[in-house]
Order: sequence, then structure tokens, then C-alpha cells
Amino acid sequence: MKIIIAFLIFGLVITVHELGHFLLAKRAGITVTEFSLGMGPRLLSFVRGGTRYSLKLLPIGGSCMMLGEDELSDDQGAFNNKNVWARISTIFAGPFFNFILAFLMGLIMISIRGYDPARVTTVEENSPAAEAGLMAGDVITEFNGSNIVFARDIWAKSYFKPVNSTDKISIEYKRDGKKFSTTLTPGIVSAYMLGFYYNGDANEPTISTIAEDYPLYLAGLQVGDVIKEINGDSIKTGLDLSQYMEKHPLTNEKITLTYLRDGETTTVEVTPKLTESYNIGFSYNTSFEKTGVLGVFRYSFSEVRYWISTTVKSLGQLVTGKIGADDLGGPVRIISEIGNVVETSKEFGFSALVADLLQWTILLSANLGVMNLLPIPALDGGRLLFLIIEAFRGKPINRDKEGFVHMIGFVLLMMLMVFVFFNDIRNIL
Repeated sequence: MKIIIAFLIFGLVITVHELGHFLLAKRAGITVTEFSLGMGPRLLSFVRGGTRYSLKLLPIGGSCMMLGEDELSDDQGAFNNKNVWARISTIFAGPFFNFILAFLMGLIMISIRGYDPARVTTVEENSPAAEAGLMAGDVITEFNGSNIVFARDIWAKSYFKPVNSTDKISIEYKRDGKKFSTTLTPGIVSAYMLGFYYNGDANEPTISTIAEDYPLYLAGLQVGDVIKEINGDSIKTGLDLSQYMEKHPLTNEKITLTYLRDGETTTVEVTPKLTESYNIGFSYNTSFEKTGVLGVFRYSFSEVRYWISTTVKSLGQLVTGKIGADDLGGPVRIISEIGNVVETSKEFGFSALVADLLQWTILLSANLGVMNLLPIPALDGGRLLFLIIEAFRGKPINRDKEGFVHMIGFVLLMMLMVFVFFNDIRNIL
């Protein structure tokens, strides 16, 4: 059932993308030779109005194949025989329809669940936030020059550009319907750390993230290793590990740590690293609140904006090397993650499950829209780049050269797909 749900979401996102190309192509009088869902061999197909409609074996893609898109043709309905603006609108329609789908799914999701306001929940006593005048109940509307709509916006701001200095932070907020502004000076907090994350629950204390240049990474530990002992004390669950850390705060003294990997235990000695972090002194809401009709429309736009922005910033981190190729996820990983969502959300009721699946649909649809607009050969963005150059030049680039560039791009994309597929399998295993 989890796989079926994931395929349904994939199918919807891809169908809407290809439908955008299809509808604008038909409107421009371009001959669509085949409109298909999936890739590989055909399972079902029929011809109507000069177009073959196909359902194919592998539910990981789709296509809207147009006459004369990659080759010369004398046919009046050939893609390259239409004016440049008709071709631009046809290519752009795919990603744009993904953004429309994300917005429509946002309307339903926010109607069901509401939105997560950036409401301050607690302010630490004598903290920078307290000194700046913030109080529980204040709603943050701007954080250091960035507009804040959701609580997630503060998280994204901190994740993509973490506070790493004592430079003043400007904050705007609402209290009792009135607007206020203040500045906050982050405080420095020093602590000894090992450099890893885990879930502090009743499951095994498995390392979920490990930081480079920190003791555990330098000692050879990896994501997926399970902590079994610290200084001779047995650790069975994440909760045990959390309680141990509370009772035995890390210092500059060496500790002995035993971990499990592939059925074998290894014991290492590590010295915690003194780390400075910056504290702003307040926490914010992570729950959802209902809103009215106008709010549903407003926050649906903001939902699409959030995921487009997050996708673009994540790509920036990939390009700059802040996240590695191993962090890339493809269809297999997405199916696995959607399965996890189904497993955890169903405990909170049907409406919670639907809302979480809708959010995944929004994420994937916005992501597909952004990725297809990248100026990479064989993607919509690559084709748009050639068409925009043609519009400014007043004449097209040599068709053979353009076709060769797109062919090279397609081969590279297929190689990337193979890498991501095996990377997904390896990460899941």
C-alpha cells in the first residue's frame, strides 16, 4: 500500500507536468505524437486525434512527445515550425503546472491542518531574546531581513545561514495585533561535543548524522553505527543515551565508547571537542493552527514559495559542496520516505495522514518544477535557454548543434539517474 500511495503521488505530479506541455502544445497547433505516463514498454495505449496515449511499465517518468521537437520537419504542426513564443510557452507550461498543482494541494492541506505560525513559545530567562524584549506569544514576522510567514521559515533561515557571530539580529514581531521591532545580540555558549545526532527514543541509539572534523567522525564512526556502551555503561536505547548524557556532561576528559557495525563491536577512545555555538534564547511553535478562507489562500501561496525557496537553496548547497552527492535522493528514497510518513502519520488519524501526503505532493511538485527550469540540456530549462537566445537573436541556433547538446545532456541525466538509484538502495540497506 505504501508503494501504491507513492506511485499515485508520482503519477499525479508527472501527469500534471506533462499535461502542461500537452495543453499548450495543442493550443499552439503543435502535433503531439504521444502523451505517456511512465517509461519503458507500453502496457496500454490508444490513438485519438492524431495522438497516441500510453501507459508504460515503469512509473518513474512520463513524456509529451511533439513532432519536430528534436529534428527538422516540413509538417505545419512541427514544434520547431511554430513561432518562438509559442514554443517558449509550451516548454514553460510543464514546470508552471507543477507550481499550480502545489498551490491547489496547499489549499486542501491548509484547509485540513492549518498553518504553523512563527509564534514564540518560550523565552529563556536572562537570554538575548529576553533582553531584546521578546515574550511568549509574540509572532515573528521578520528575522534578520527575511520575511517570516511560517515557523519553518525561521528554521530554514537558521539552517541555510546559521547564526555564527555576535552581530546584531533585527527582528520584527506582532503582539496583541500591534507591530514591534527590536534587535537581538546572540550569546556565545561553549560546550564539549562528540559531533553526532540520534533519536532519543525507545529504539536503538543509531547515529543518524555525524559531523566532519568532530571526535566520532575522526575515530571512524559512521551513520548507521549503534552506540552500545559509554565508559563501560550499557546503552540500549536512545533514551538511555540521552539520560546518560544528562547525568555525565561531557568534559575535556577522554571517554571510551563501544559501537556496533555489521554485527561486530568496536571500542574507541575519543576526546570531546570544545565547541562554541550562538544562542538567541527563544523557541518557537511547531504545531498548526486553523485559519479562515483568506488565510487558506494566502498560506497556500506561501507554502509553494517555501518549497521553491528551499529547493533552490538546497541546490546551492549541493553546488558549493556543503552537502554531498550521497545526500541526493531519487524515486527509491522518496518511496521509502513516503512509506515512513504513512507509518507514522496513521497513528494520528486519517486527516493527519492526508495532510502529510499532501505536503509531500507539494514538495515533489515544487521540486520538479524548479529542477526542470534549471538551464541543463535535455531539461525544460535547457530548451528554454536555447529558445530565449533565439528570441533575442531573431533566428534559431543551428538545430543539429542544439540536438547534439540535448543528447549529451540526456546521456548525463541517465547516468545521474543510475547513480541516484544505486545510492538510494545503498542508503536504505
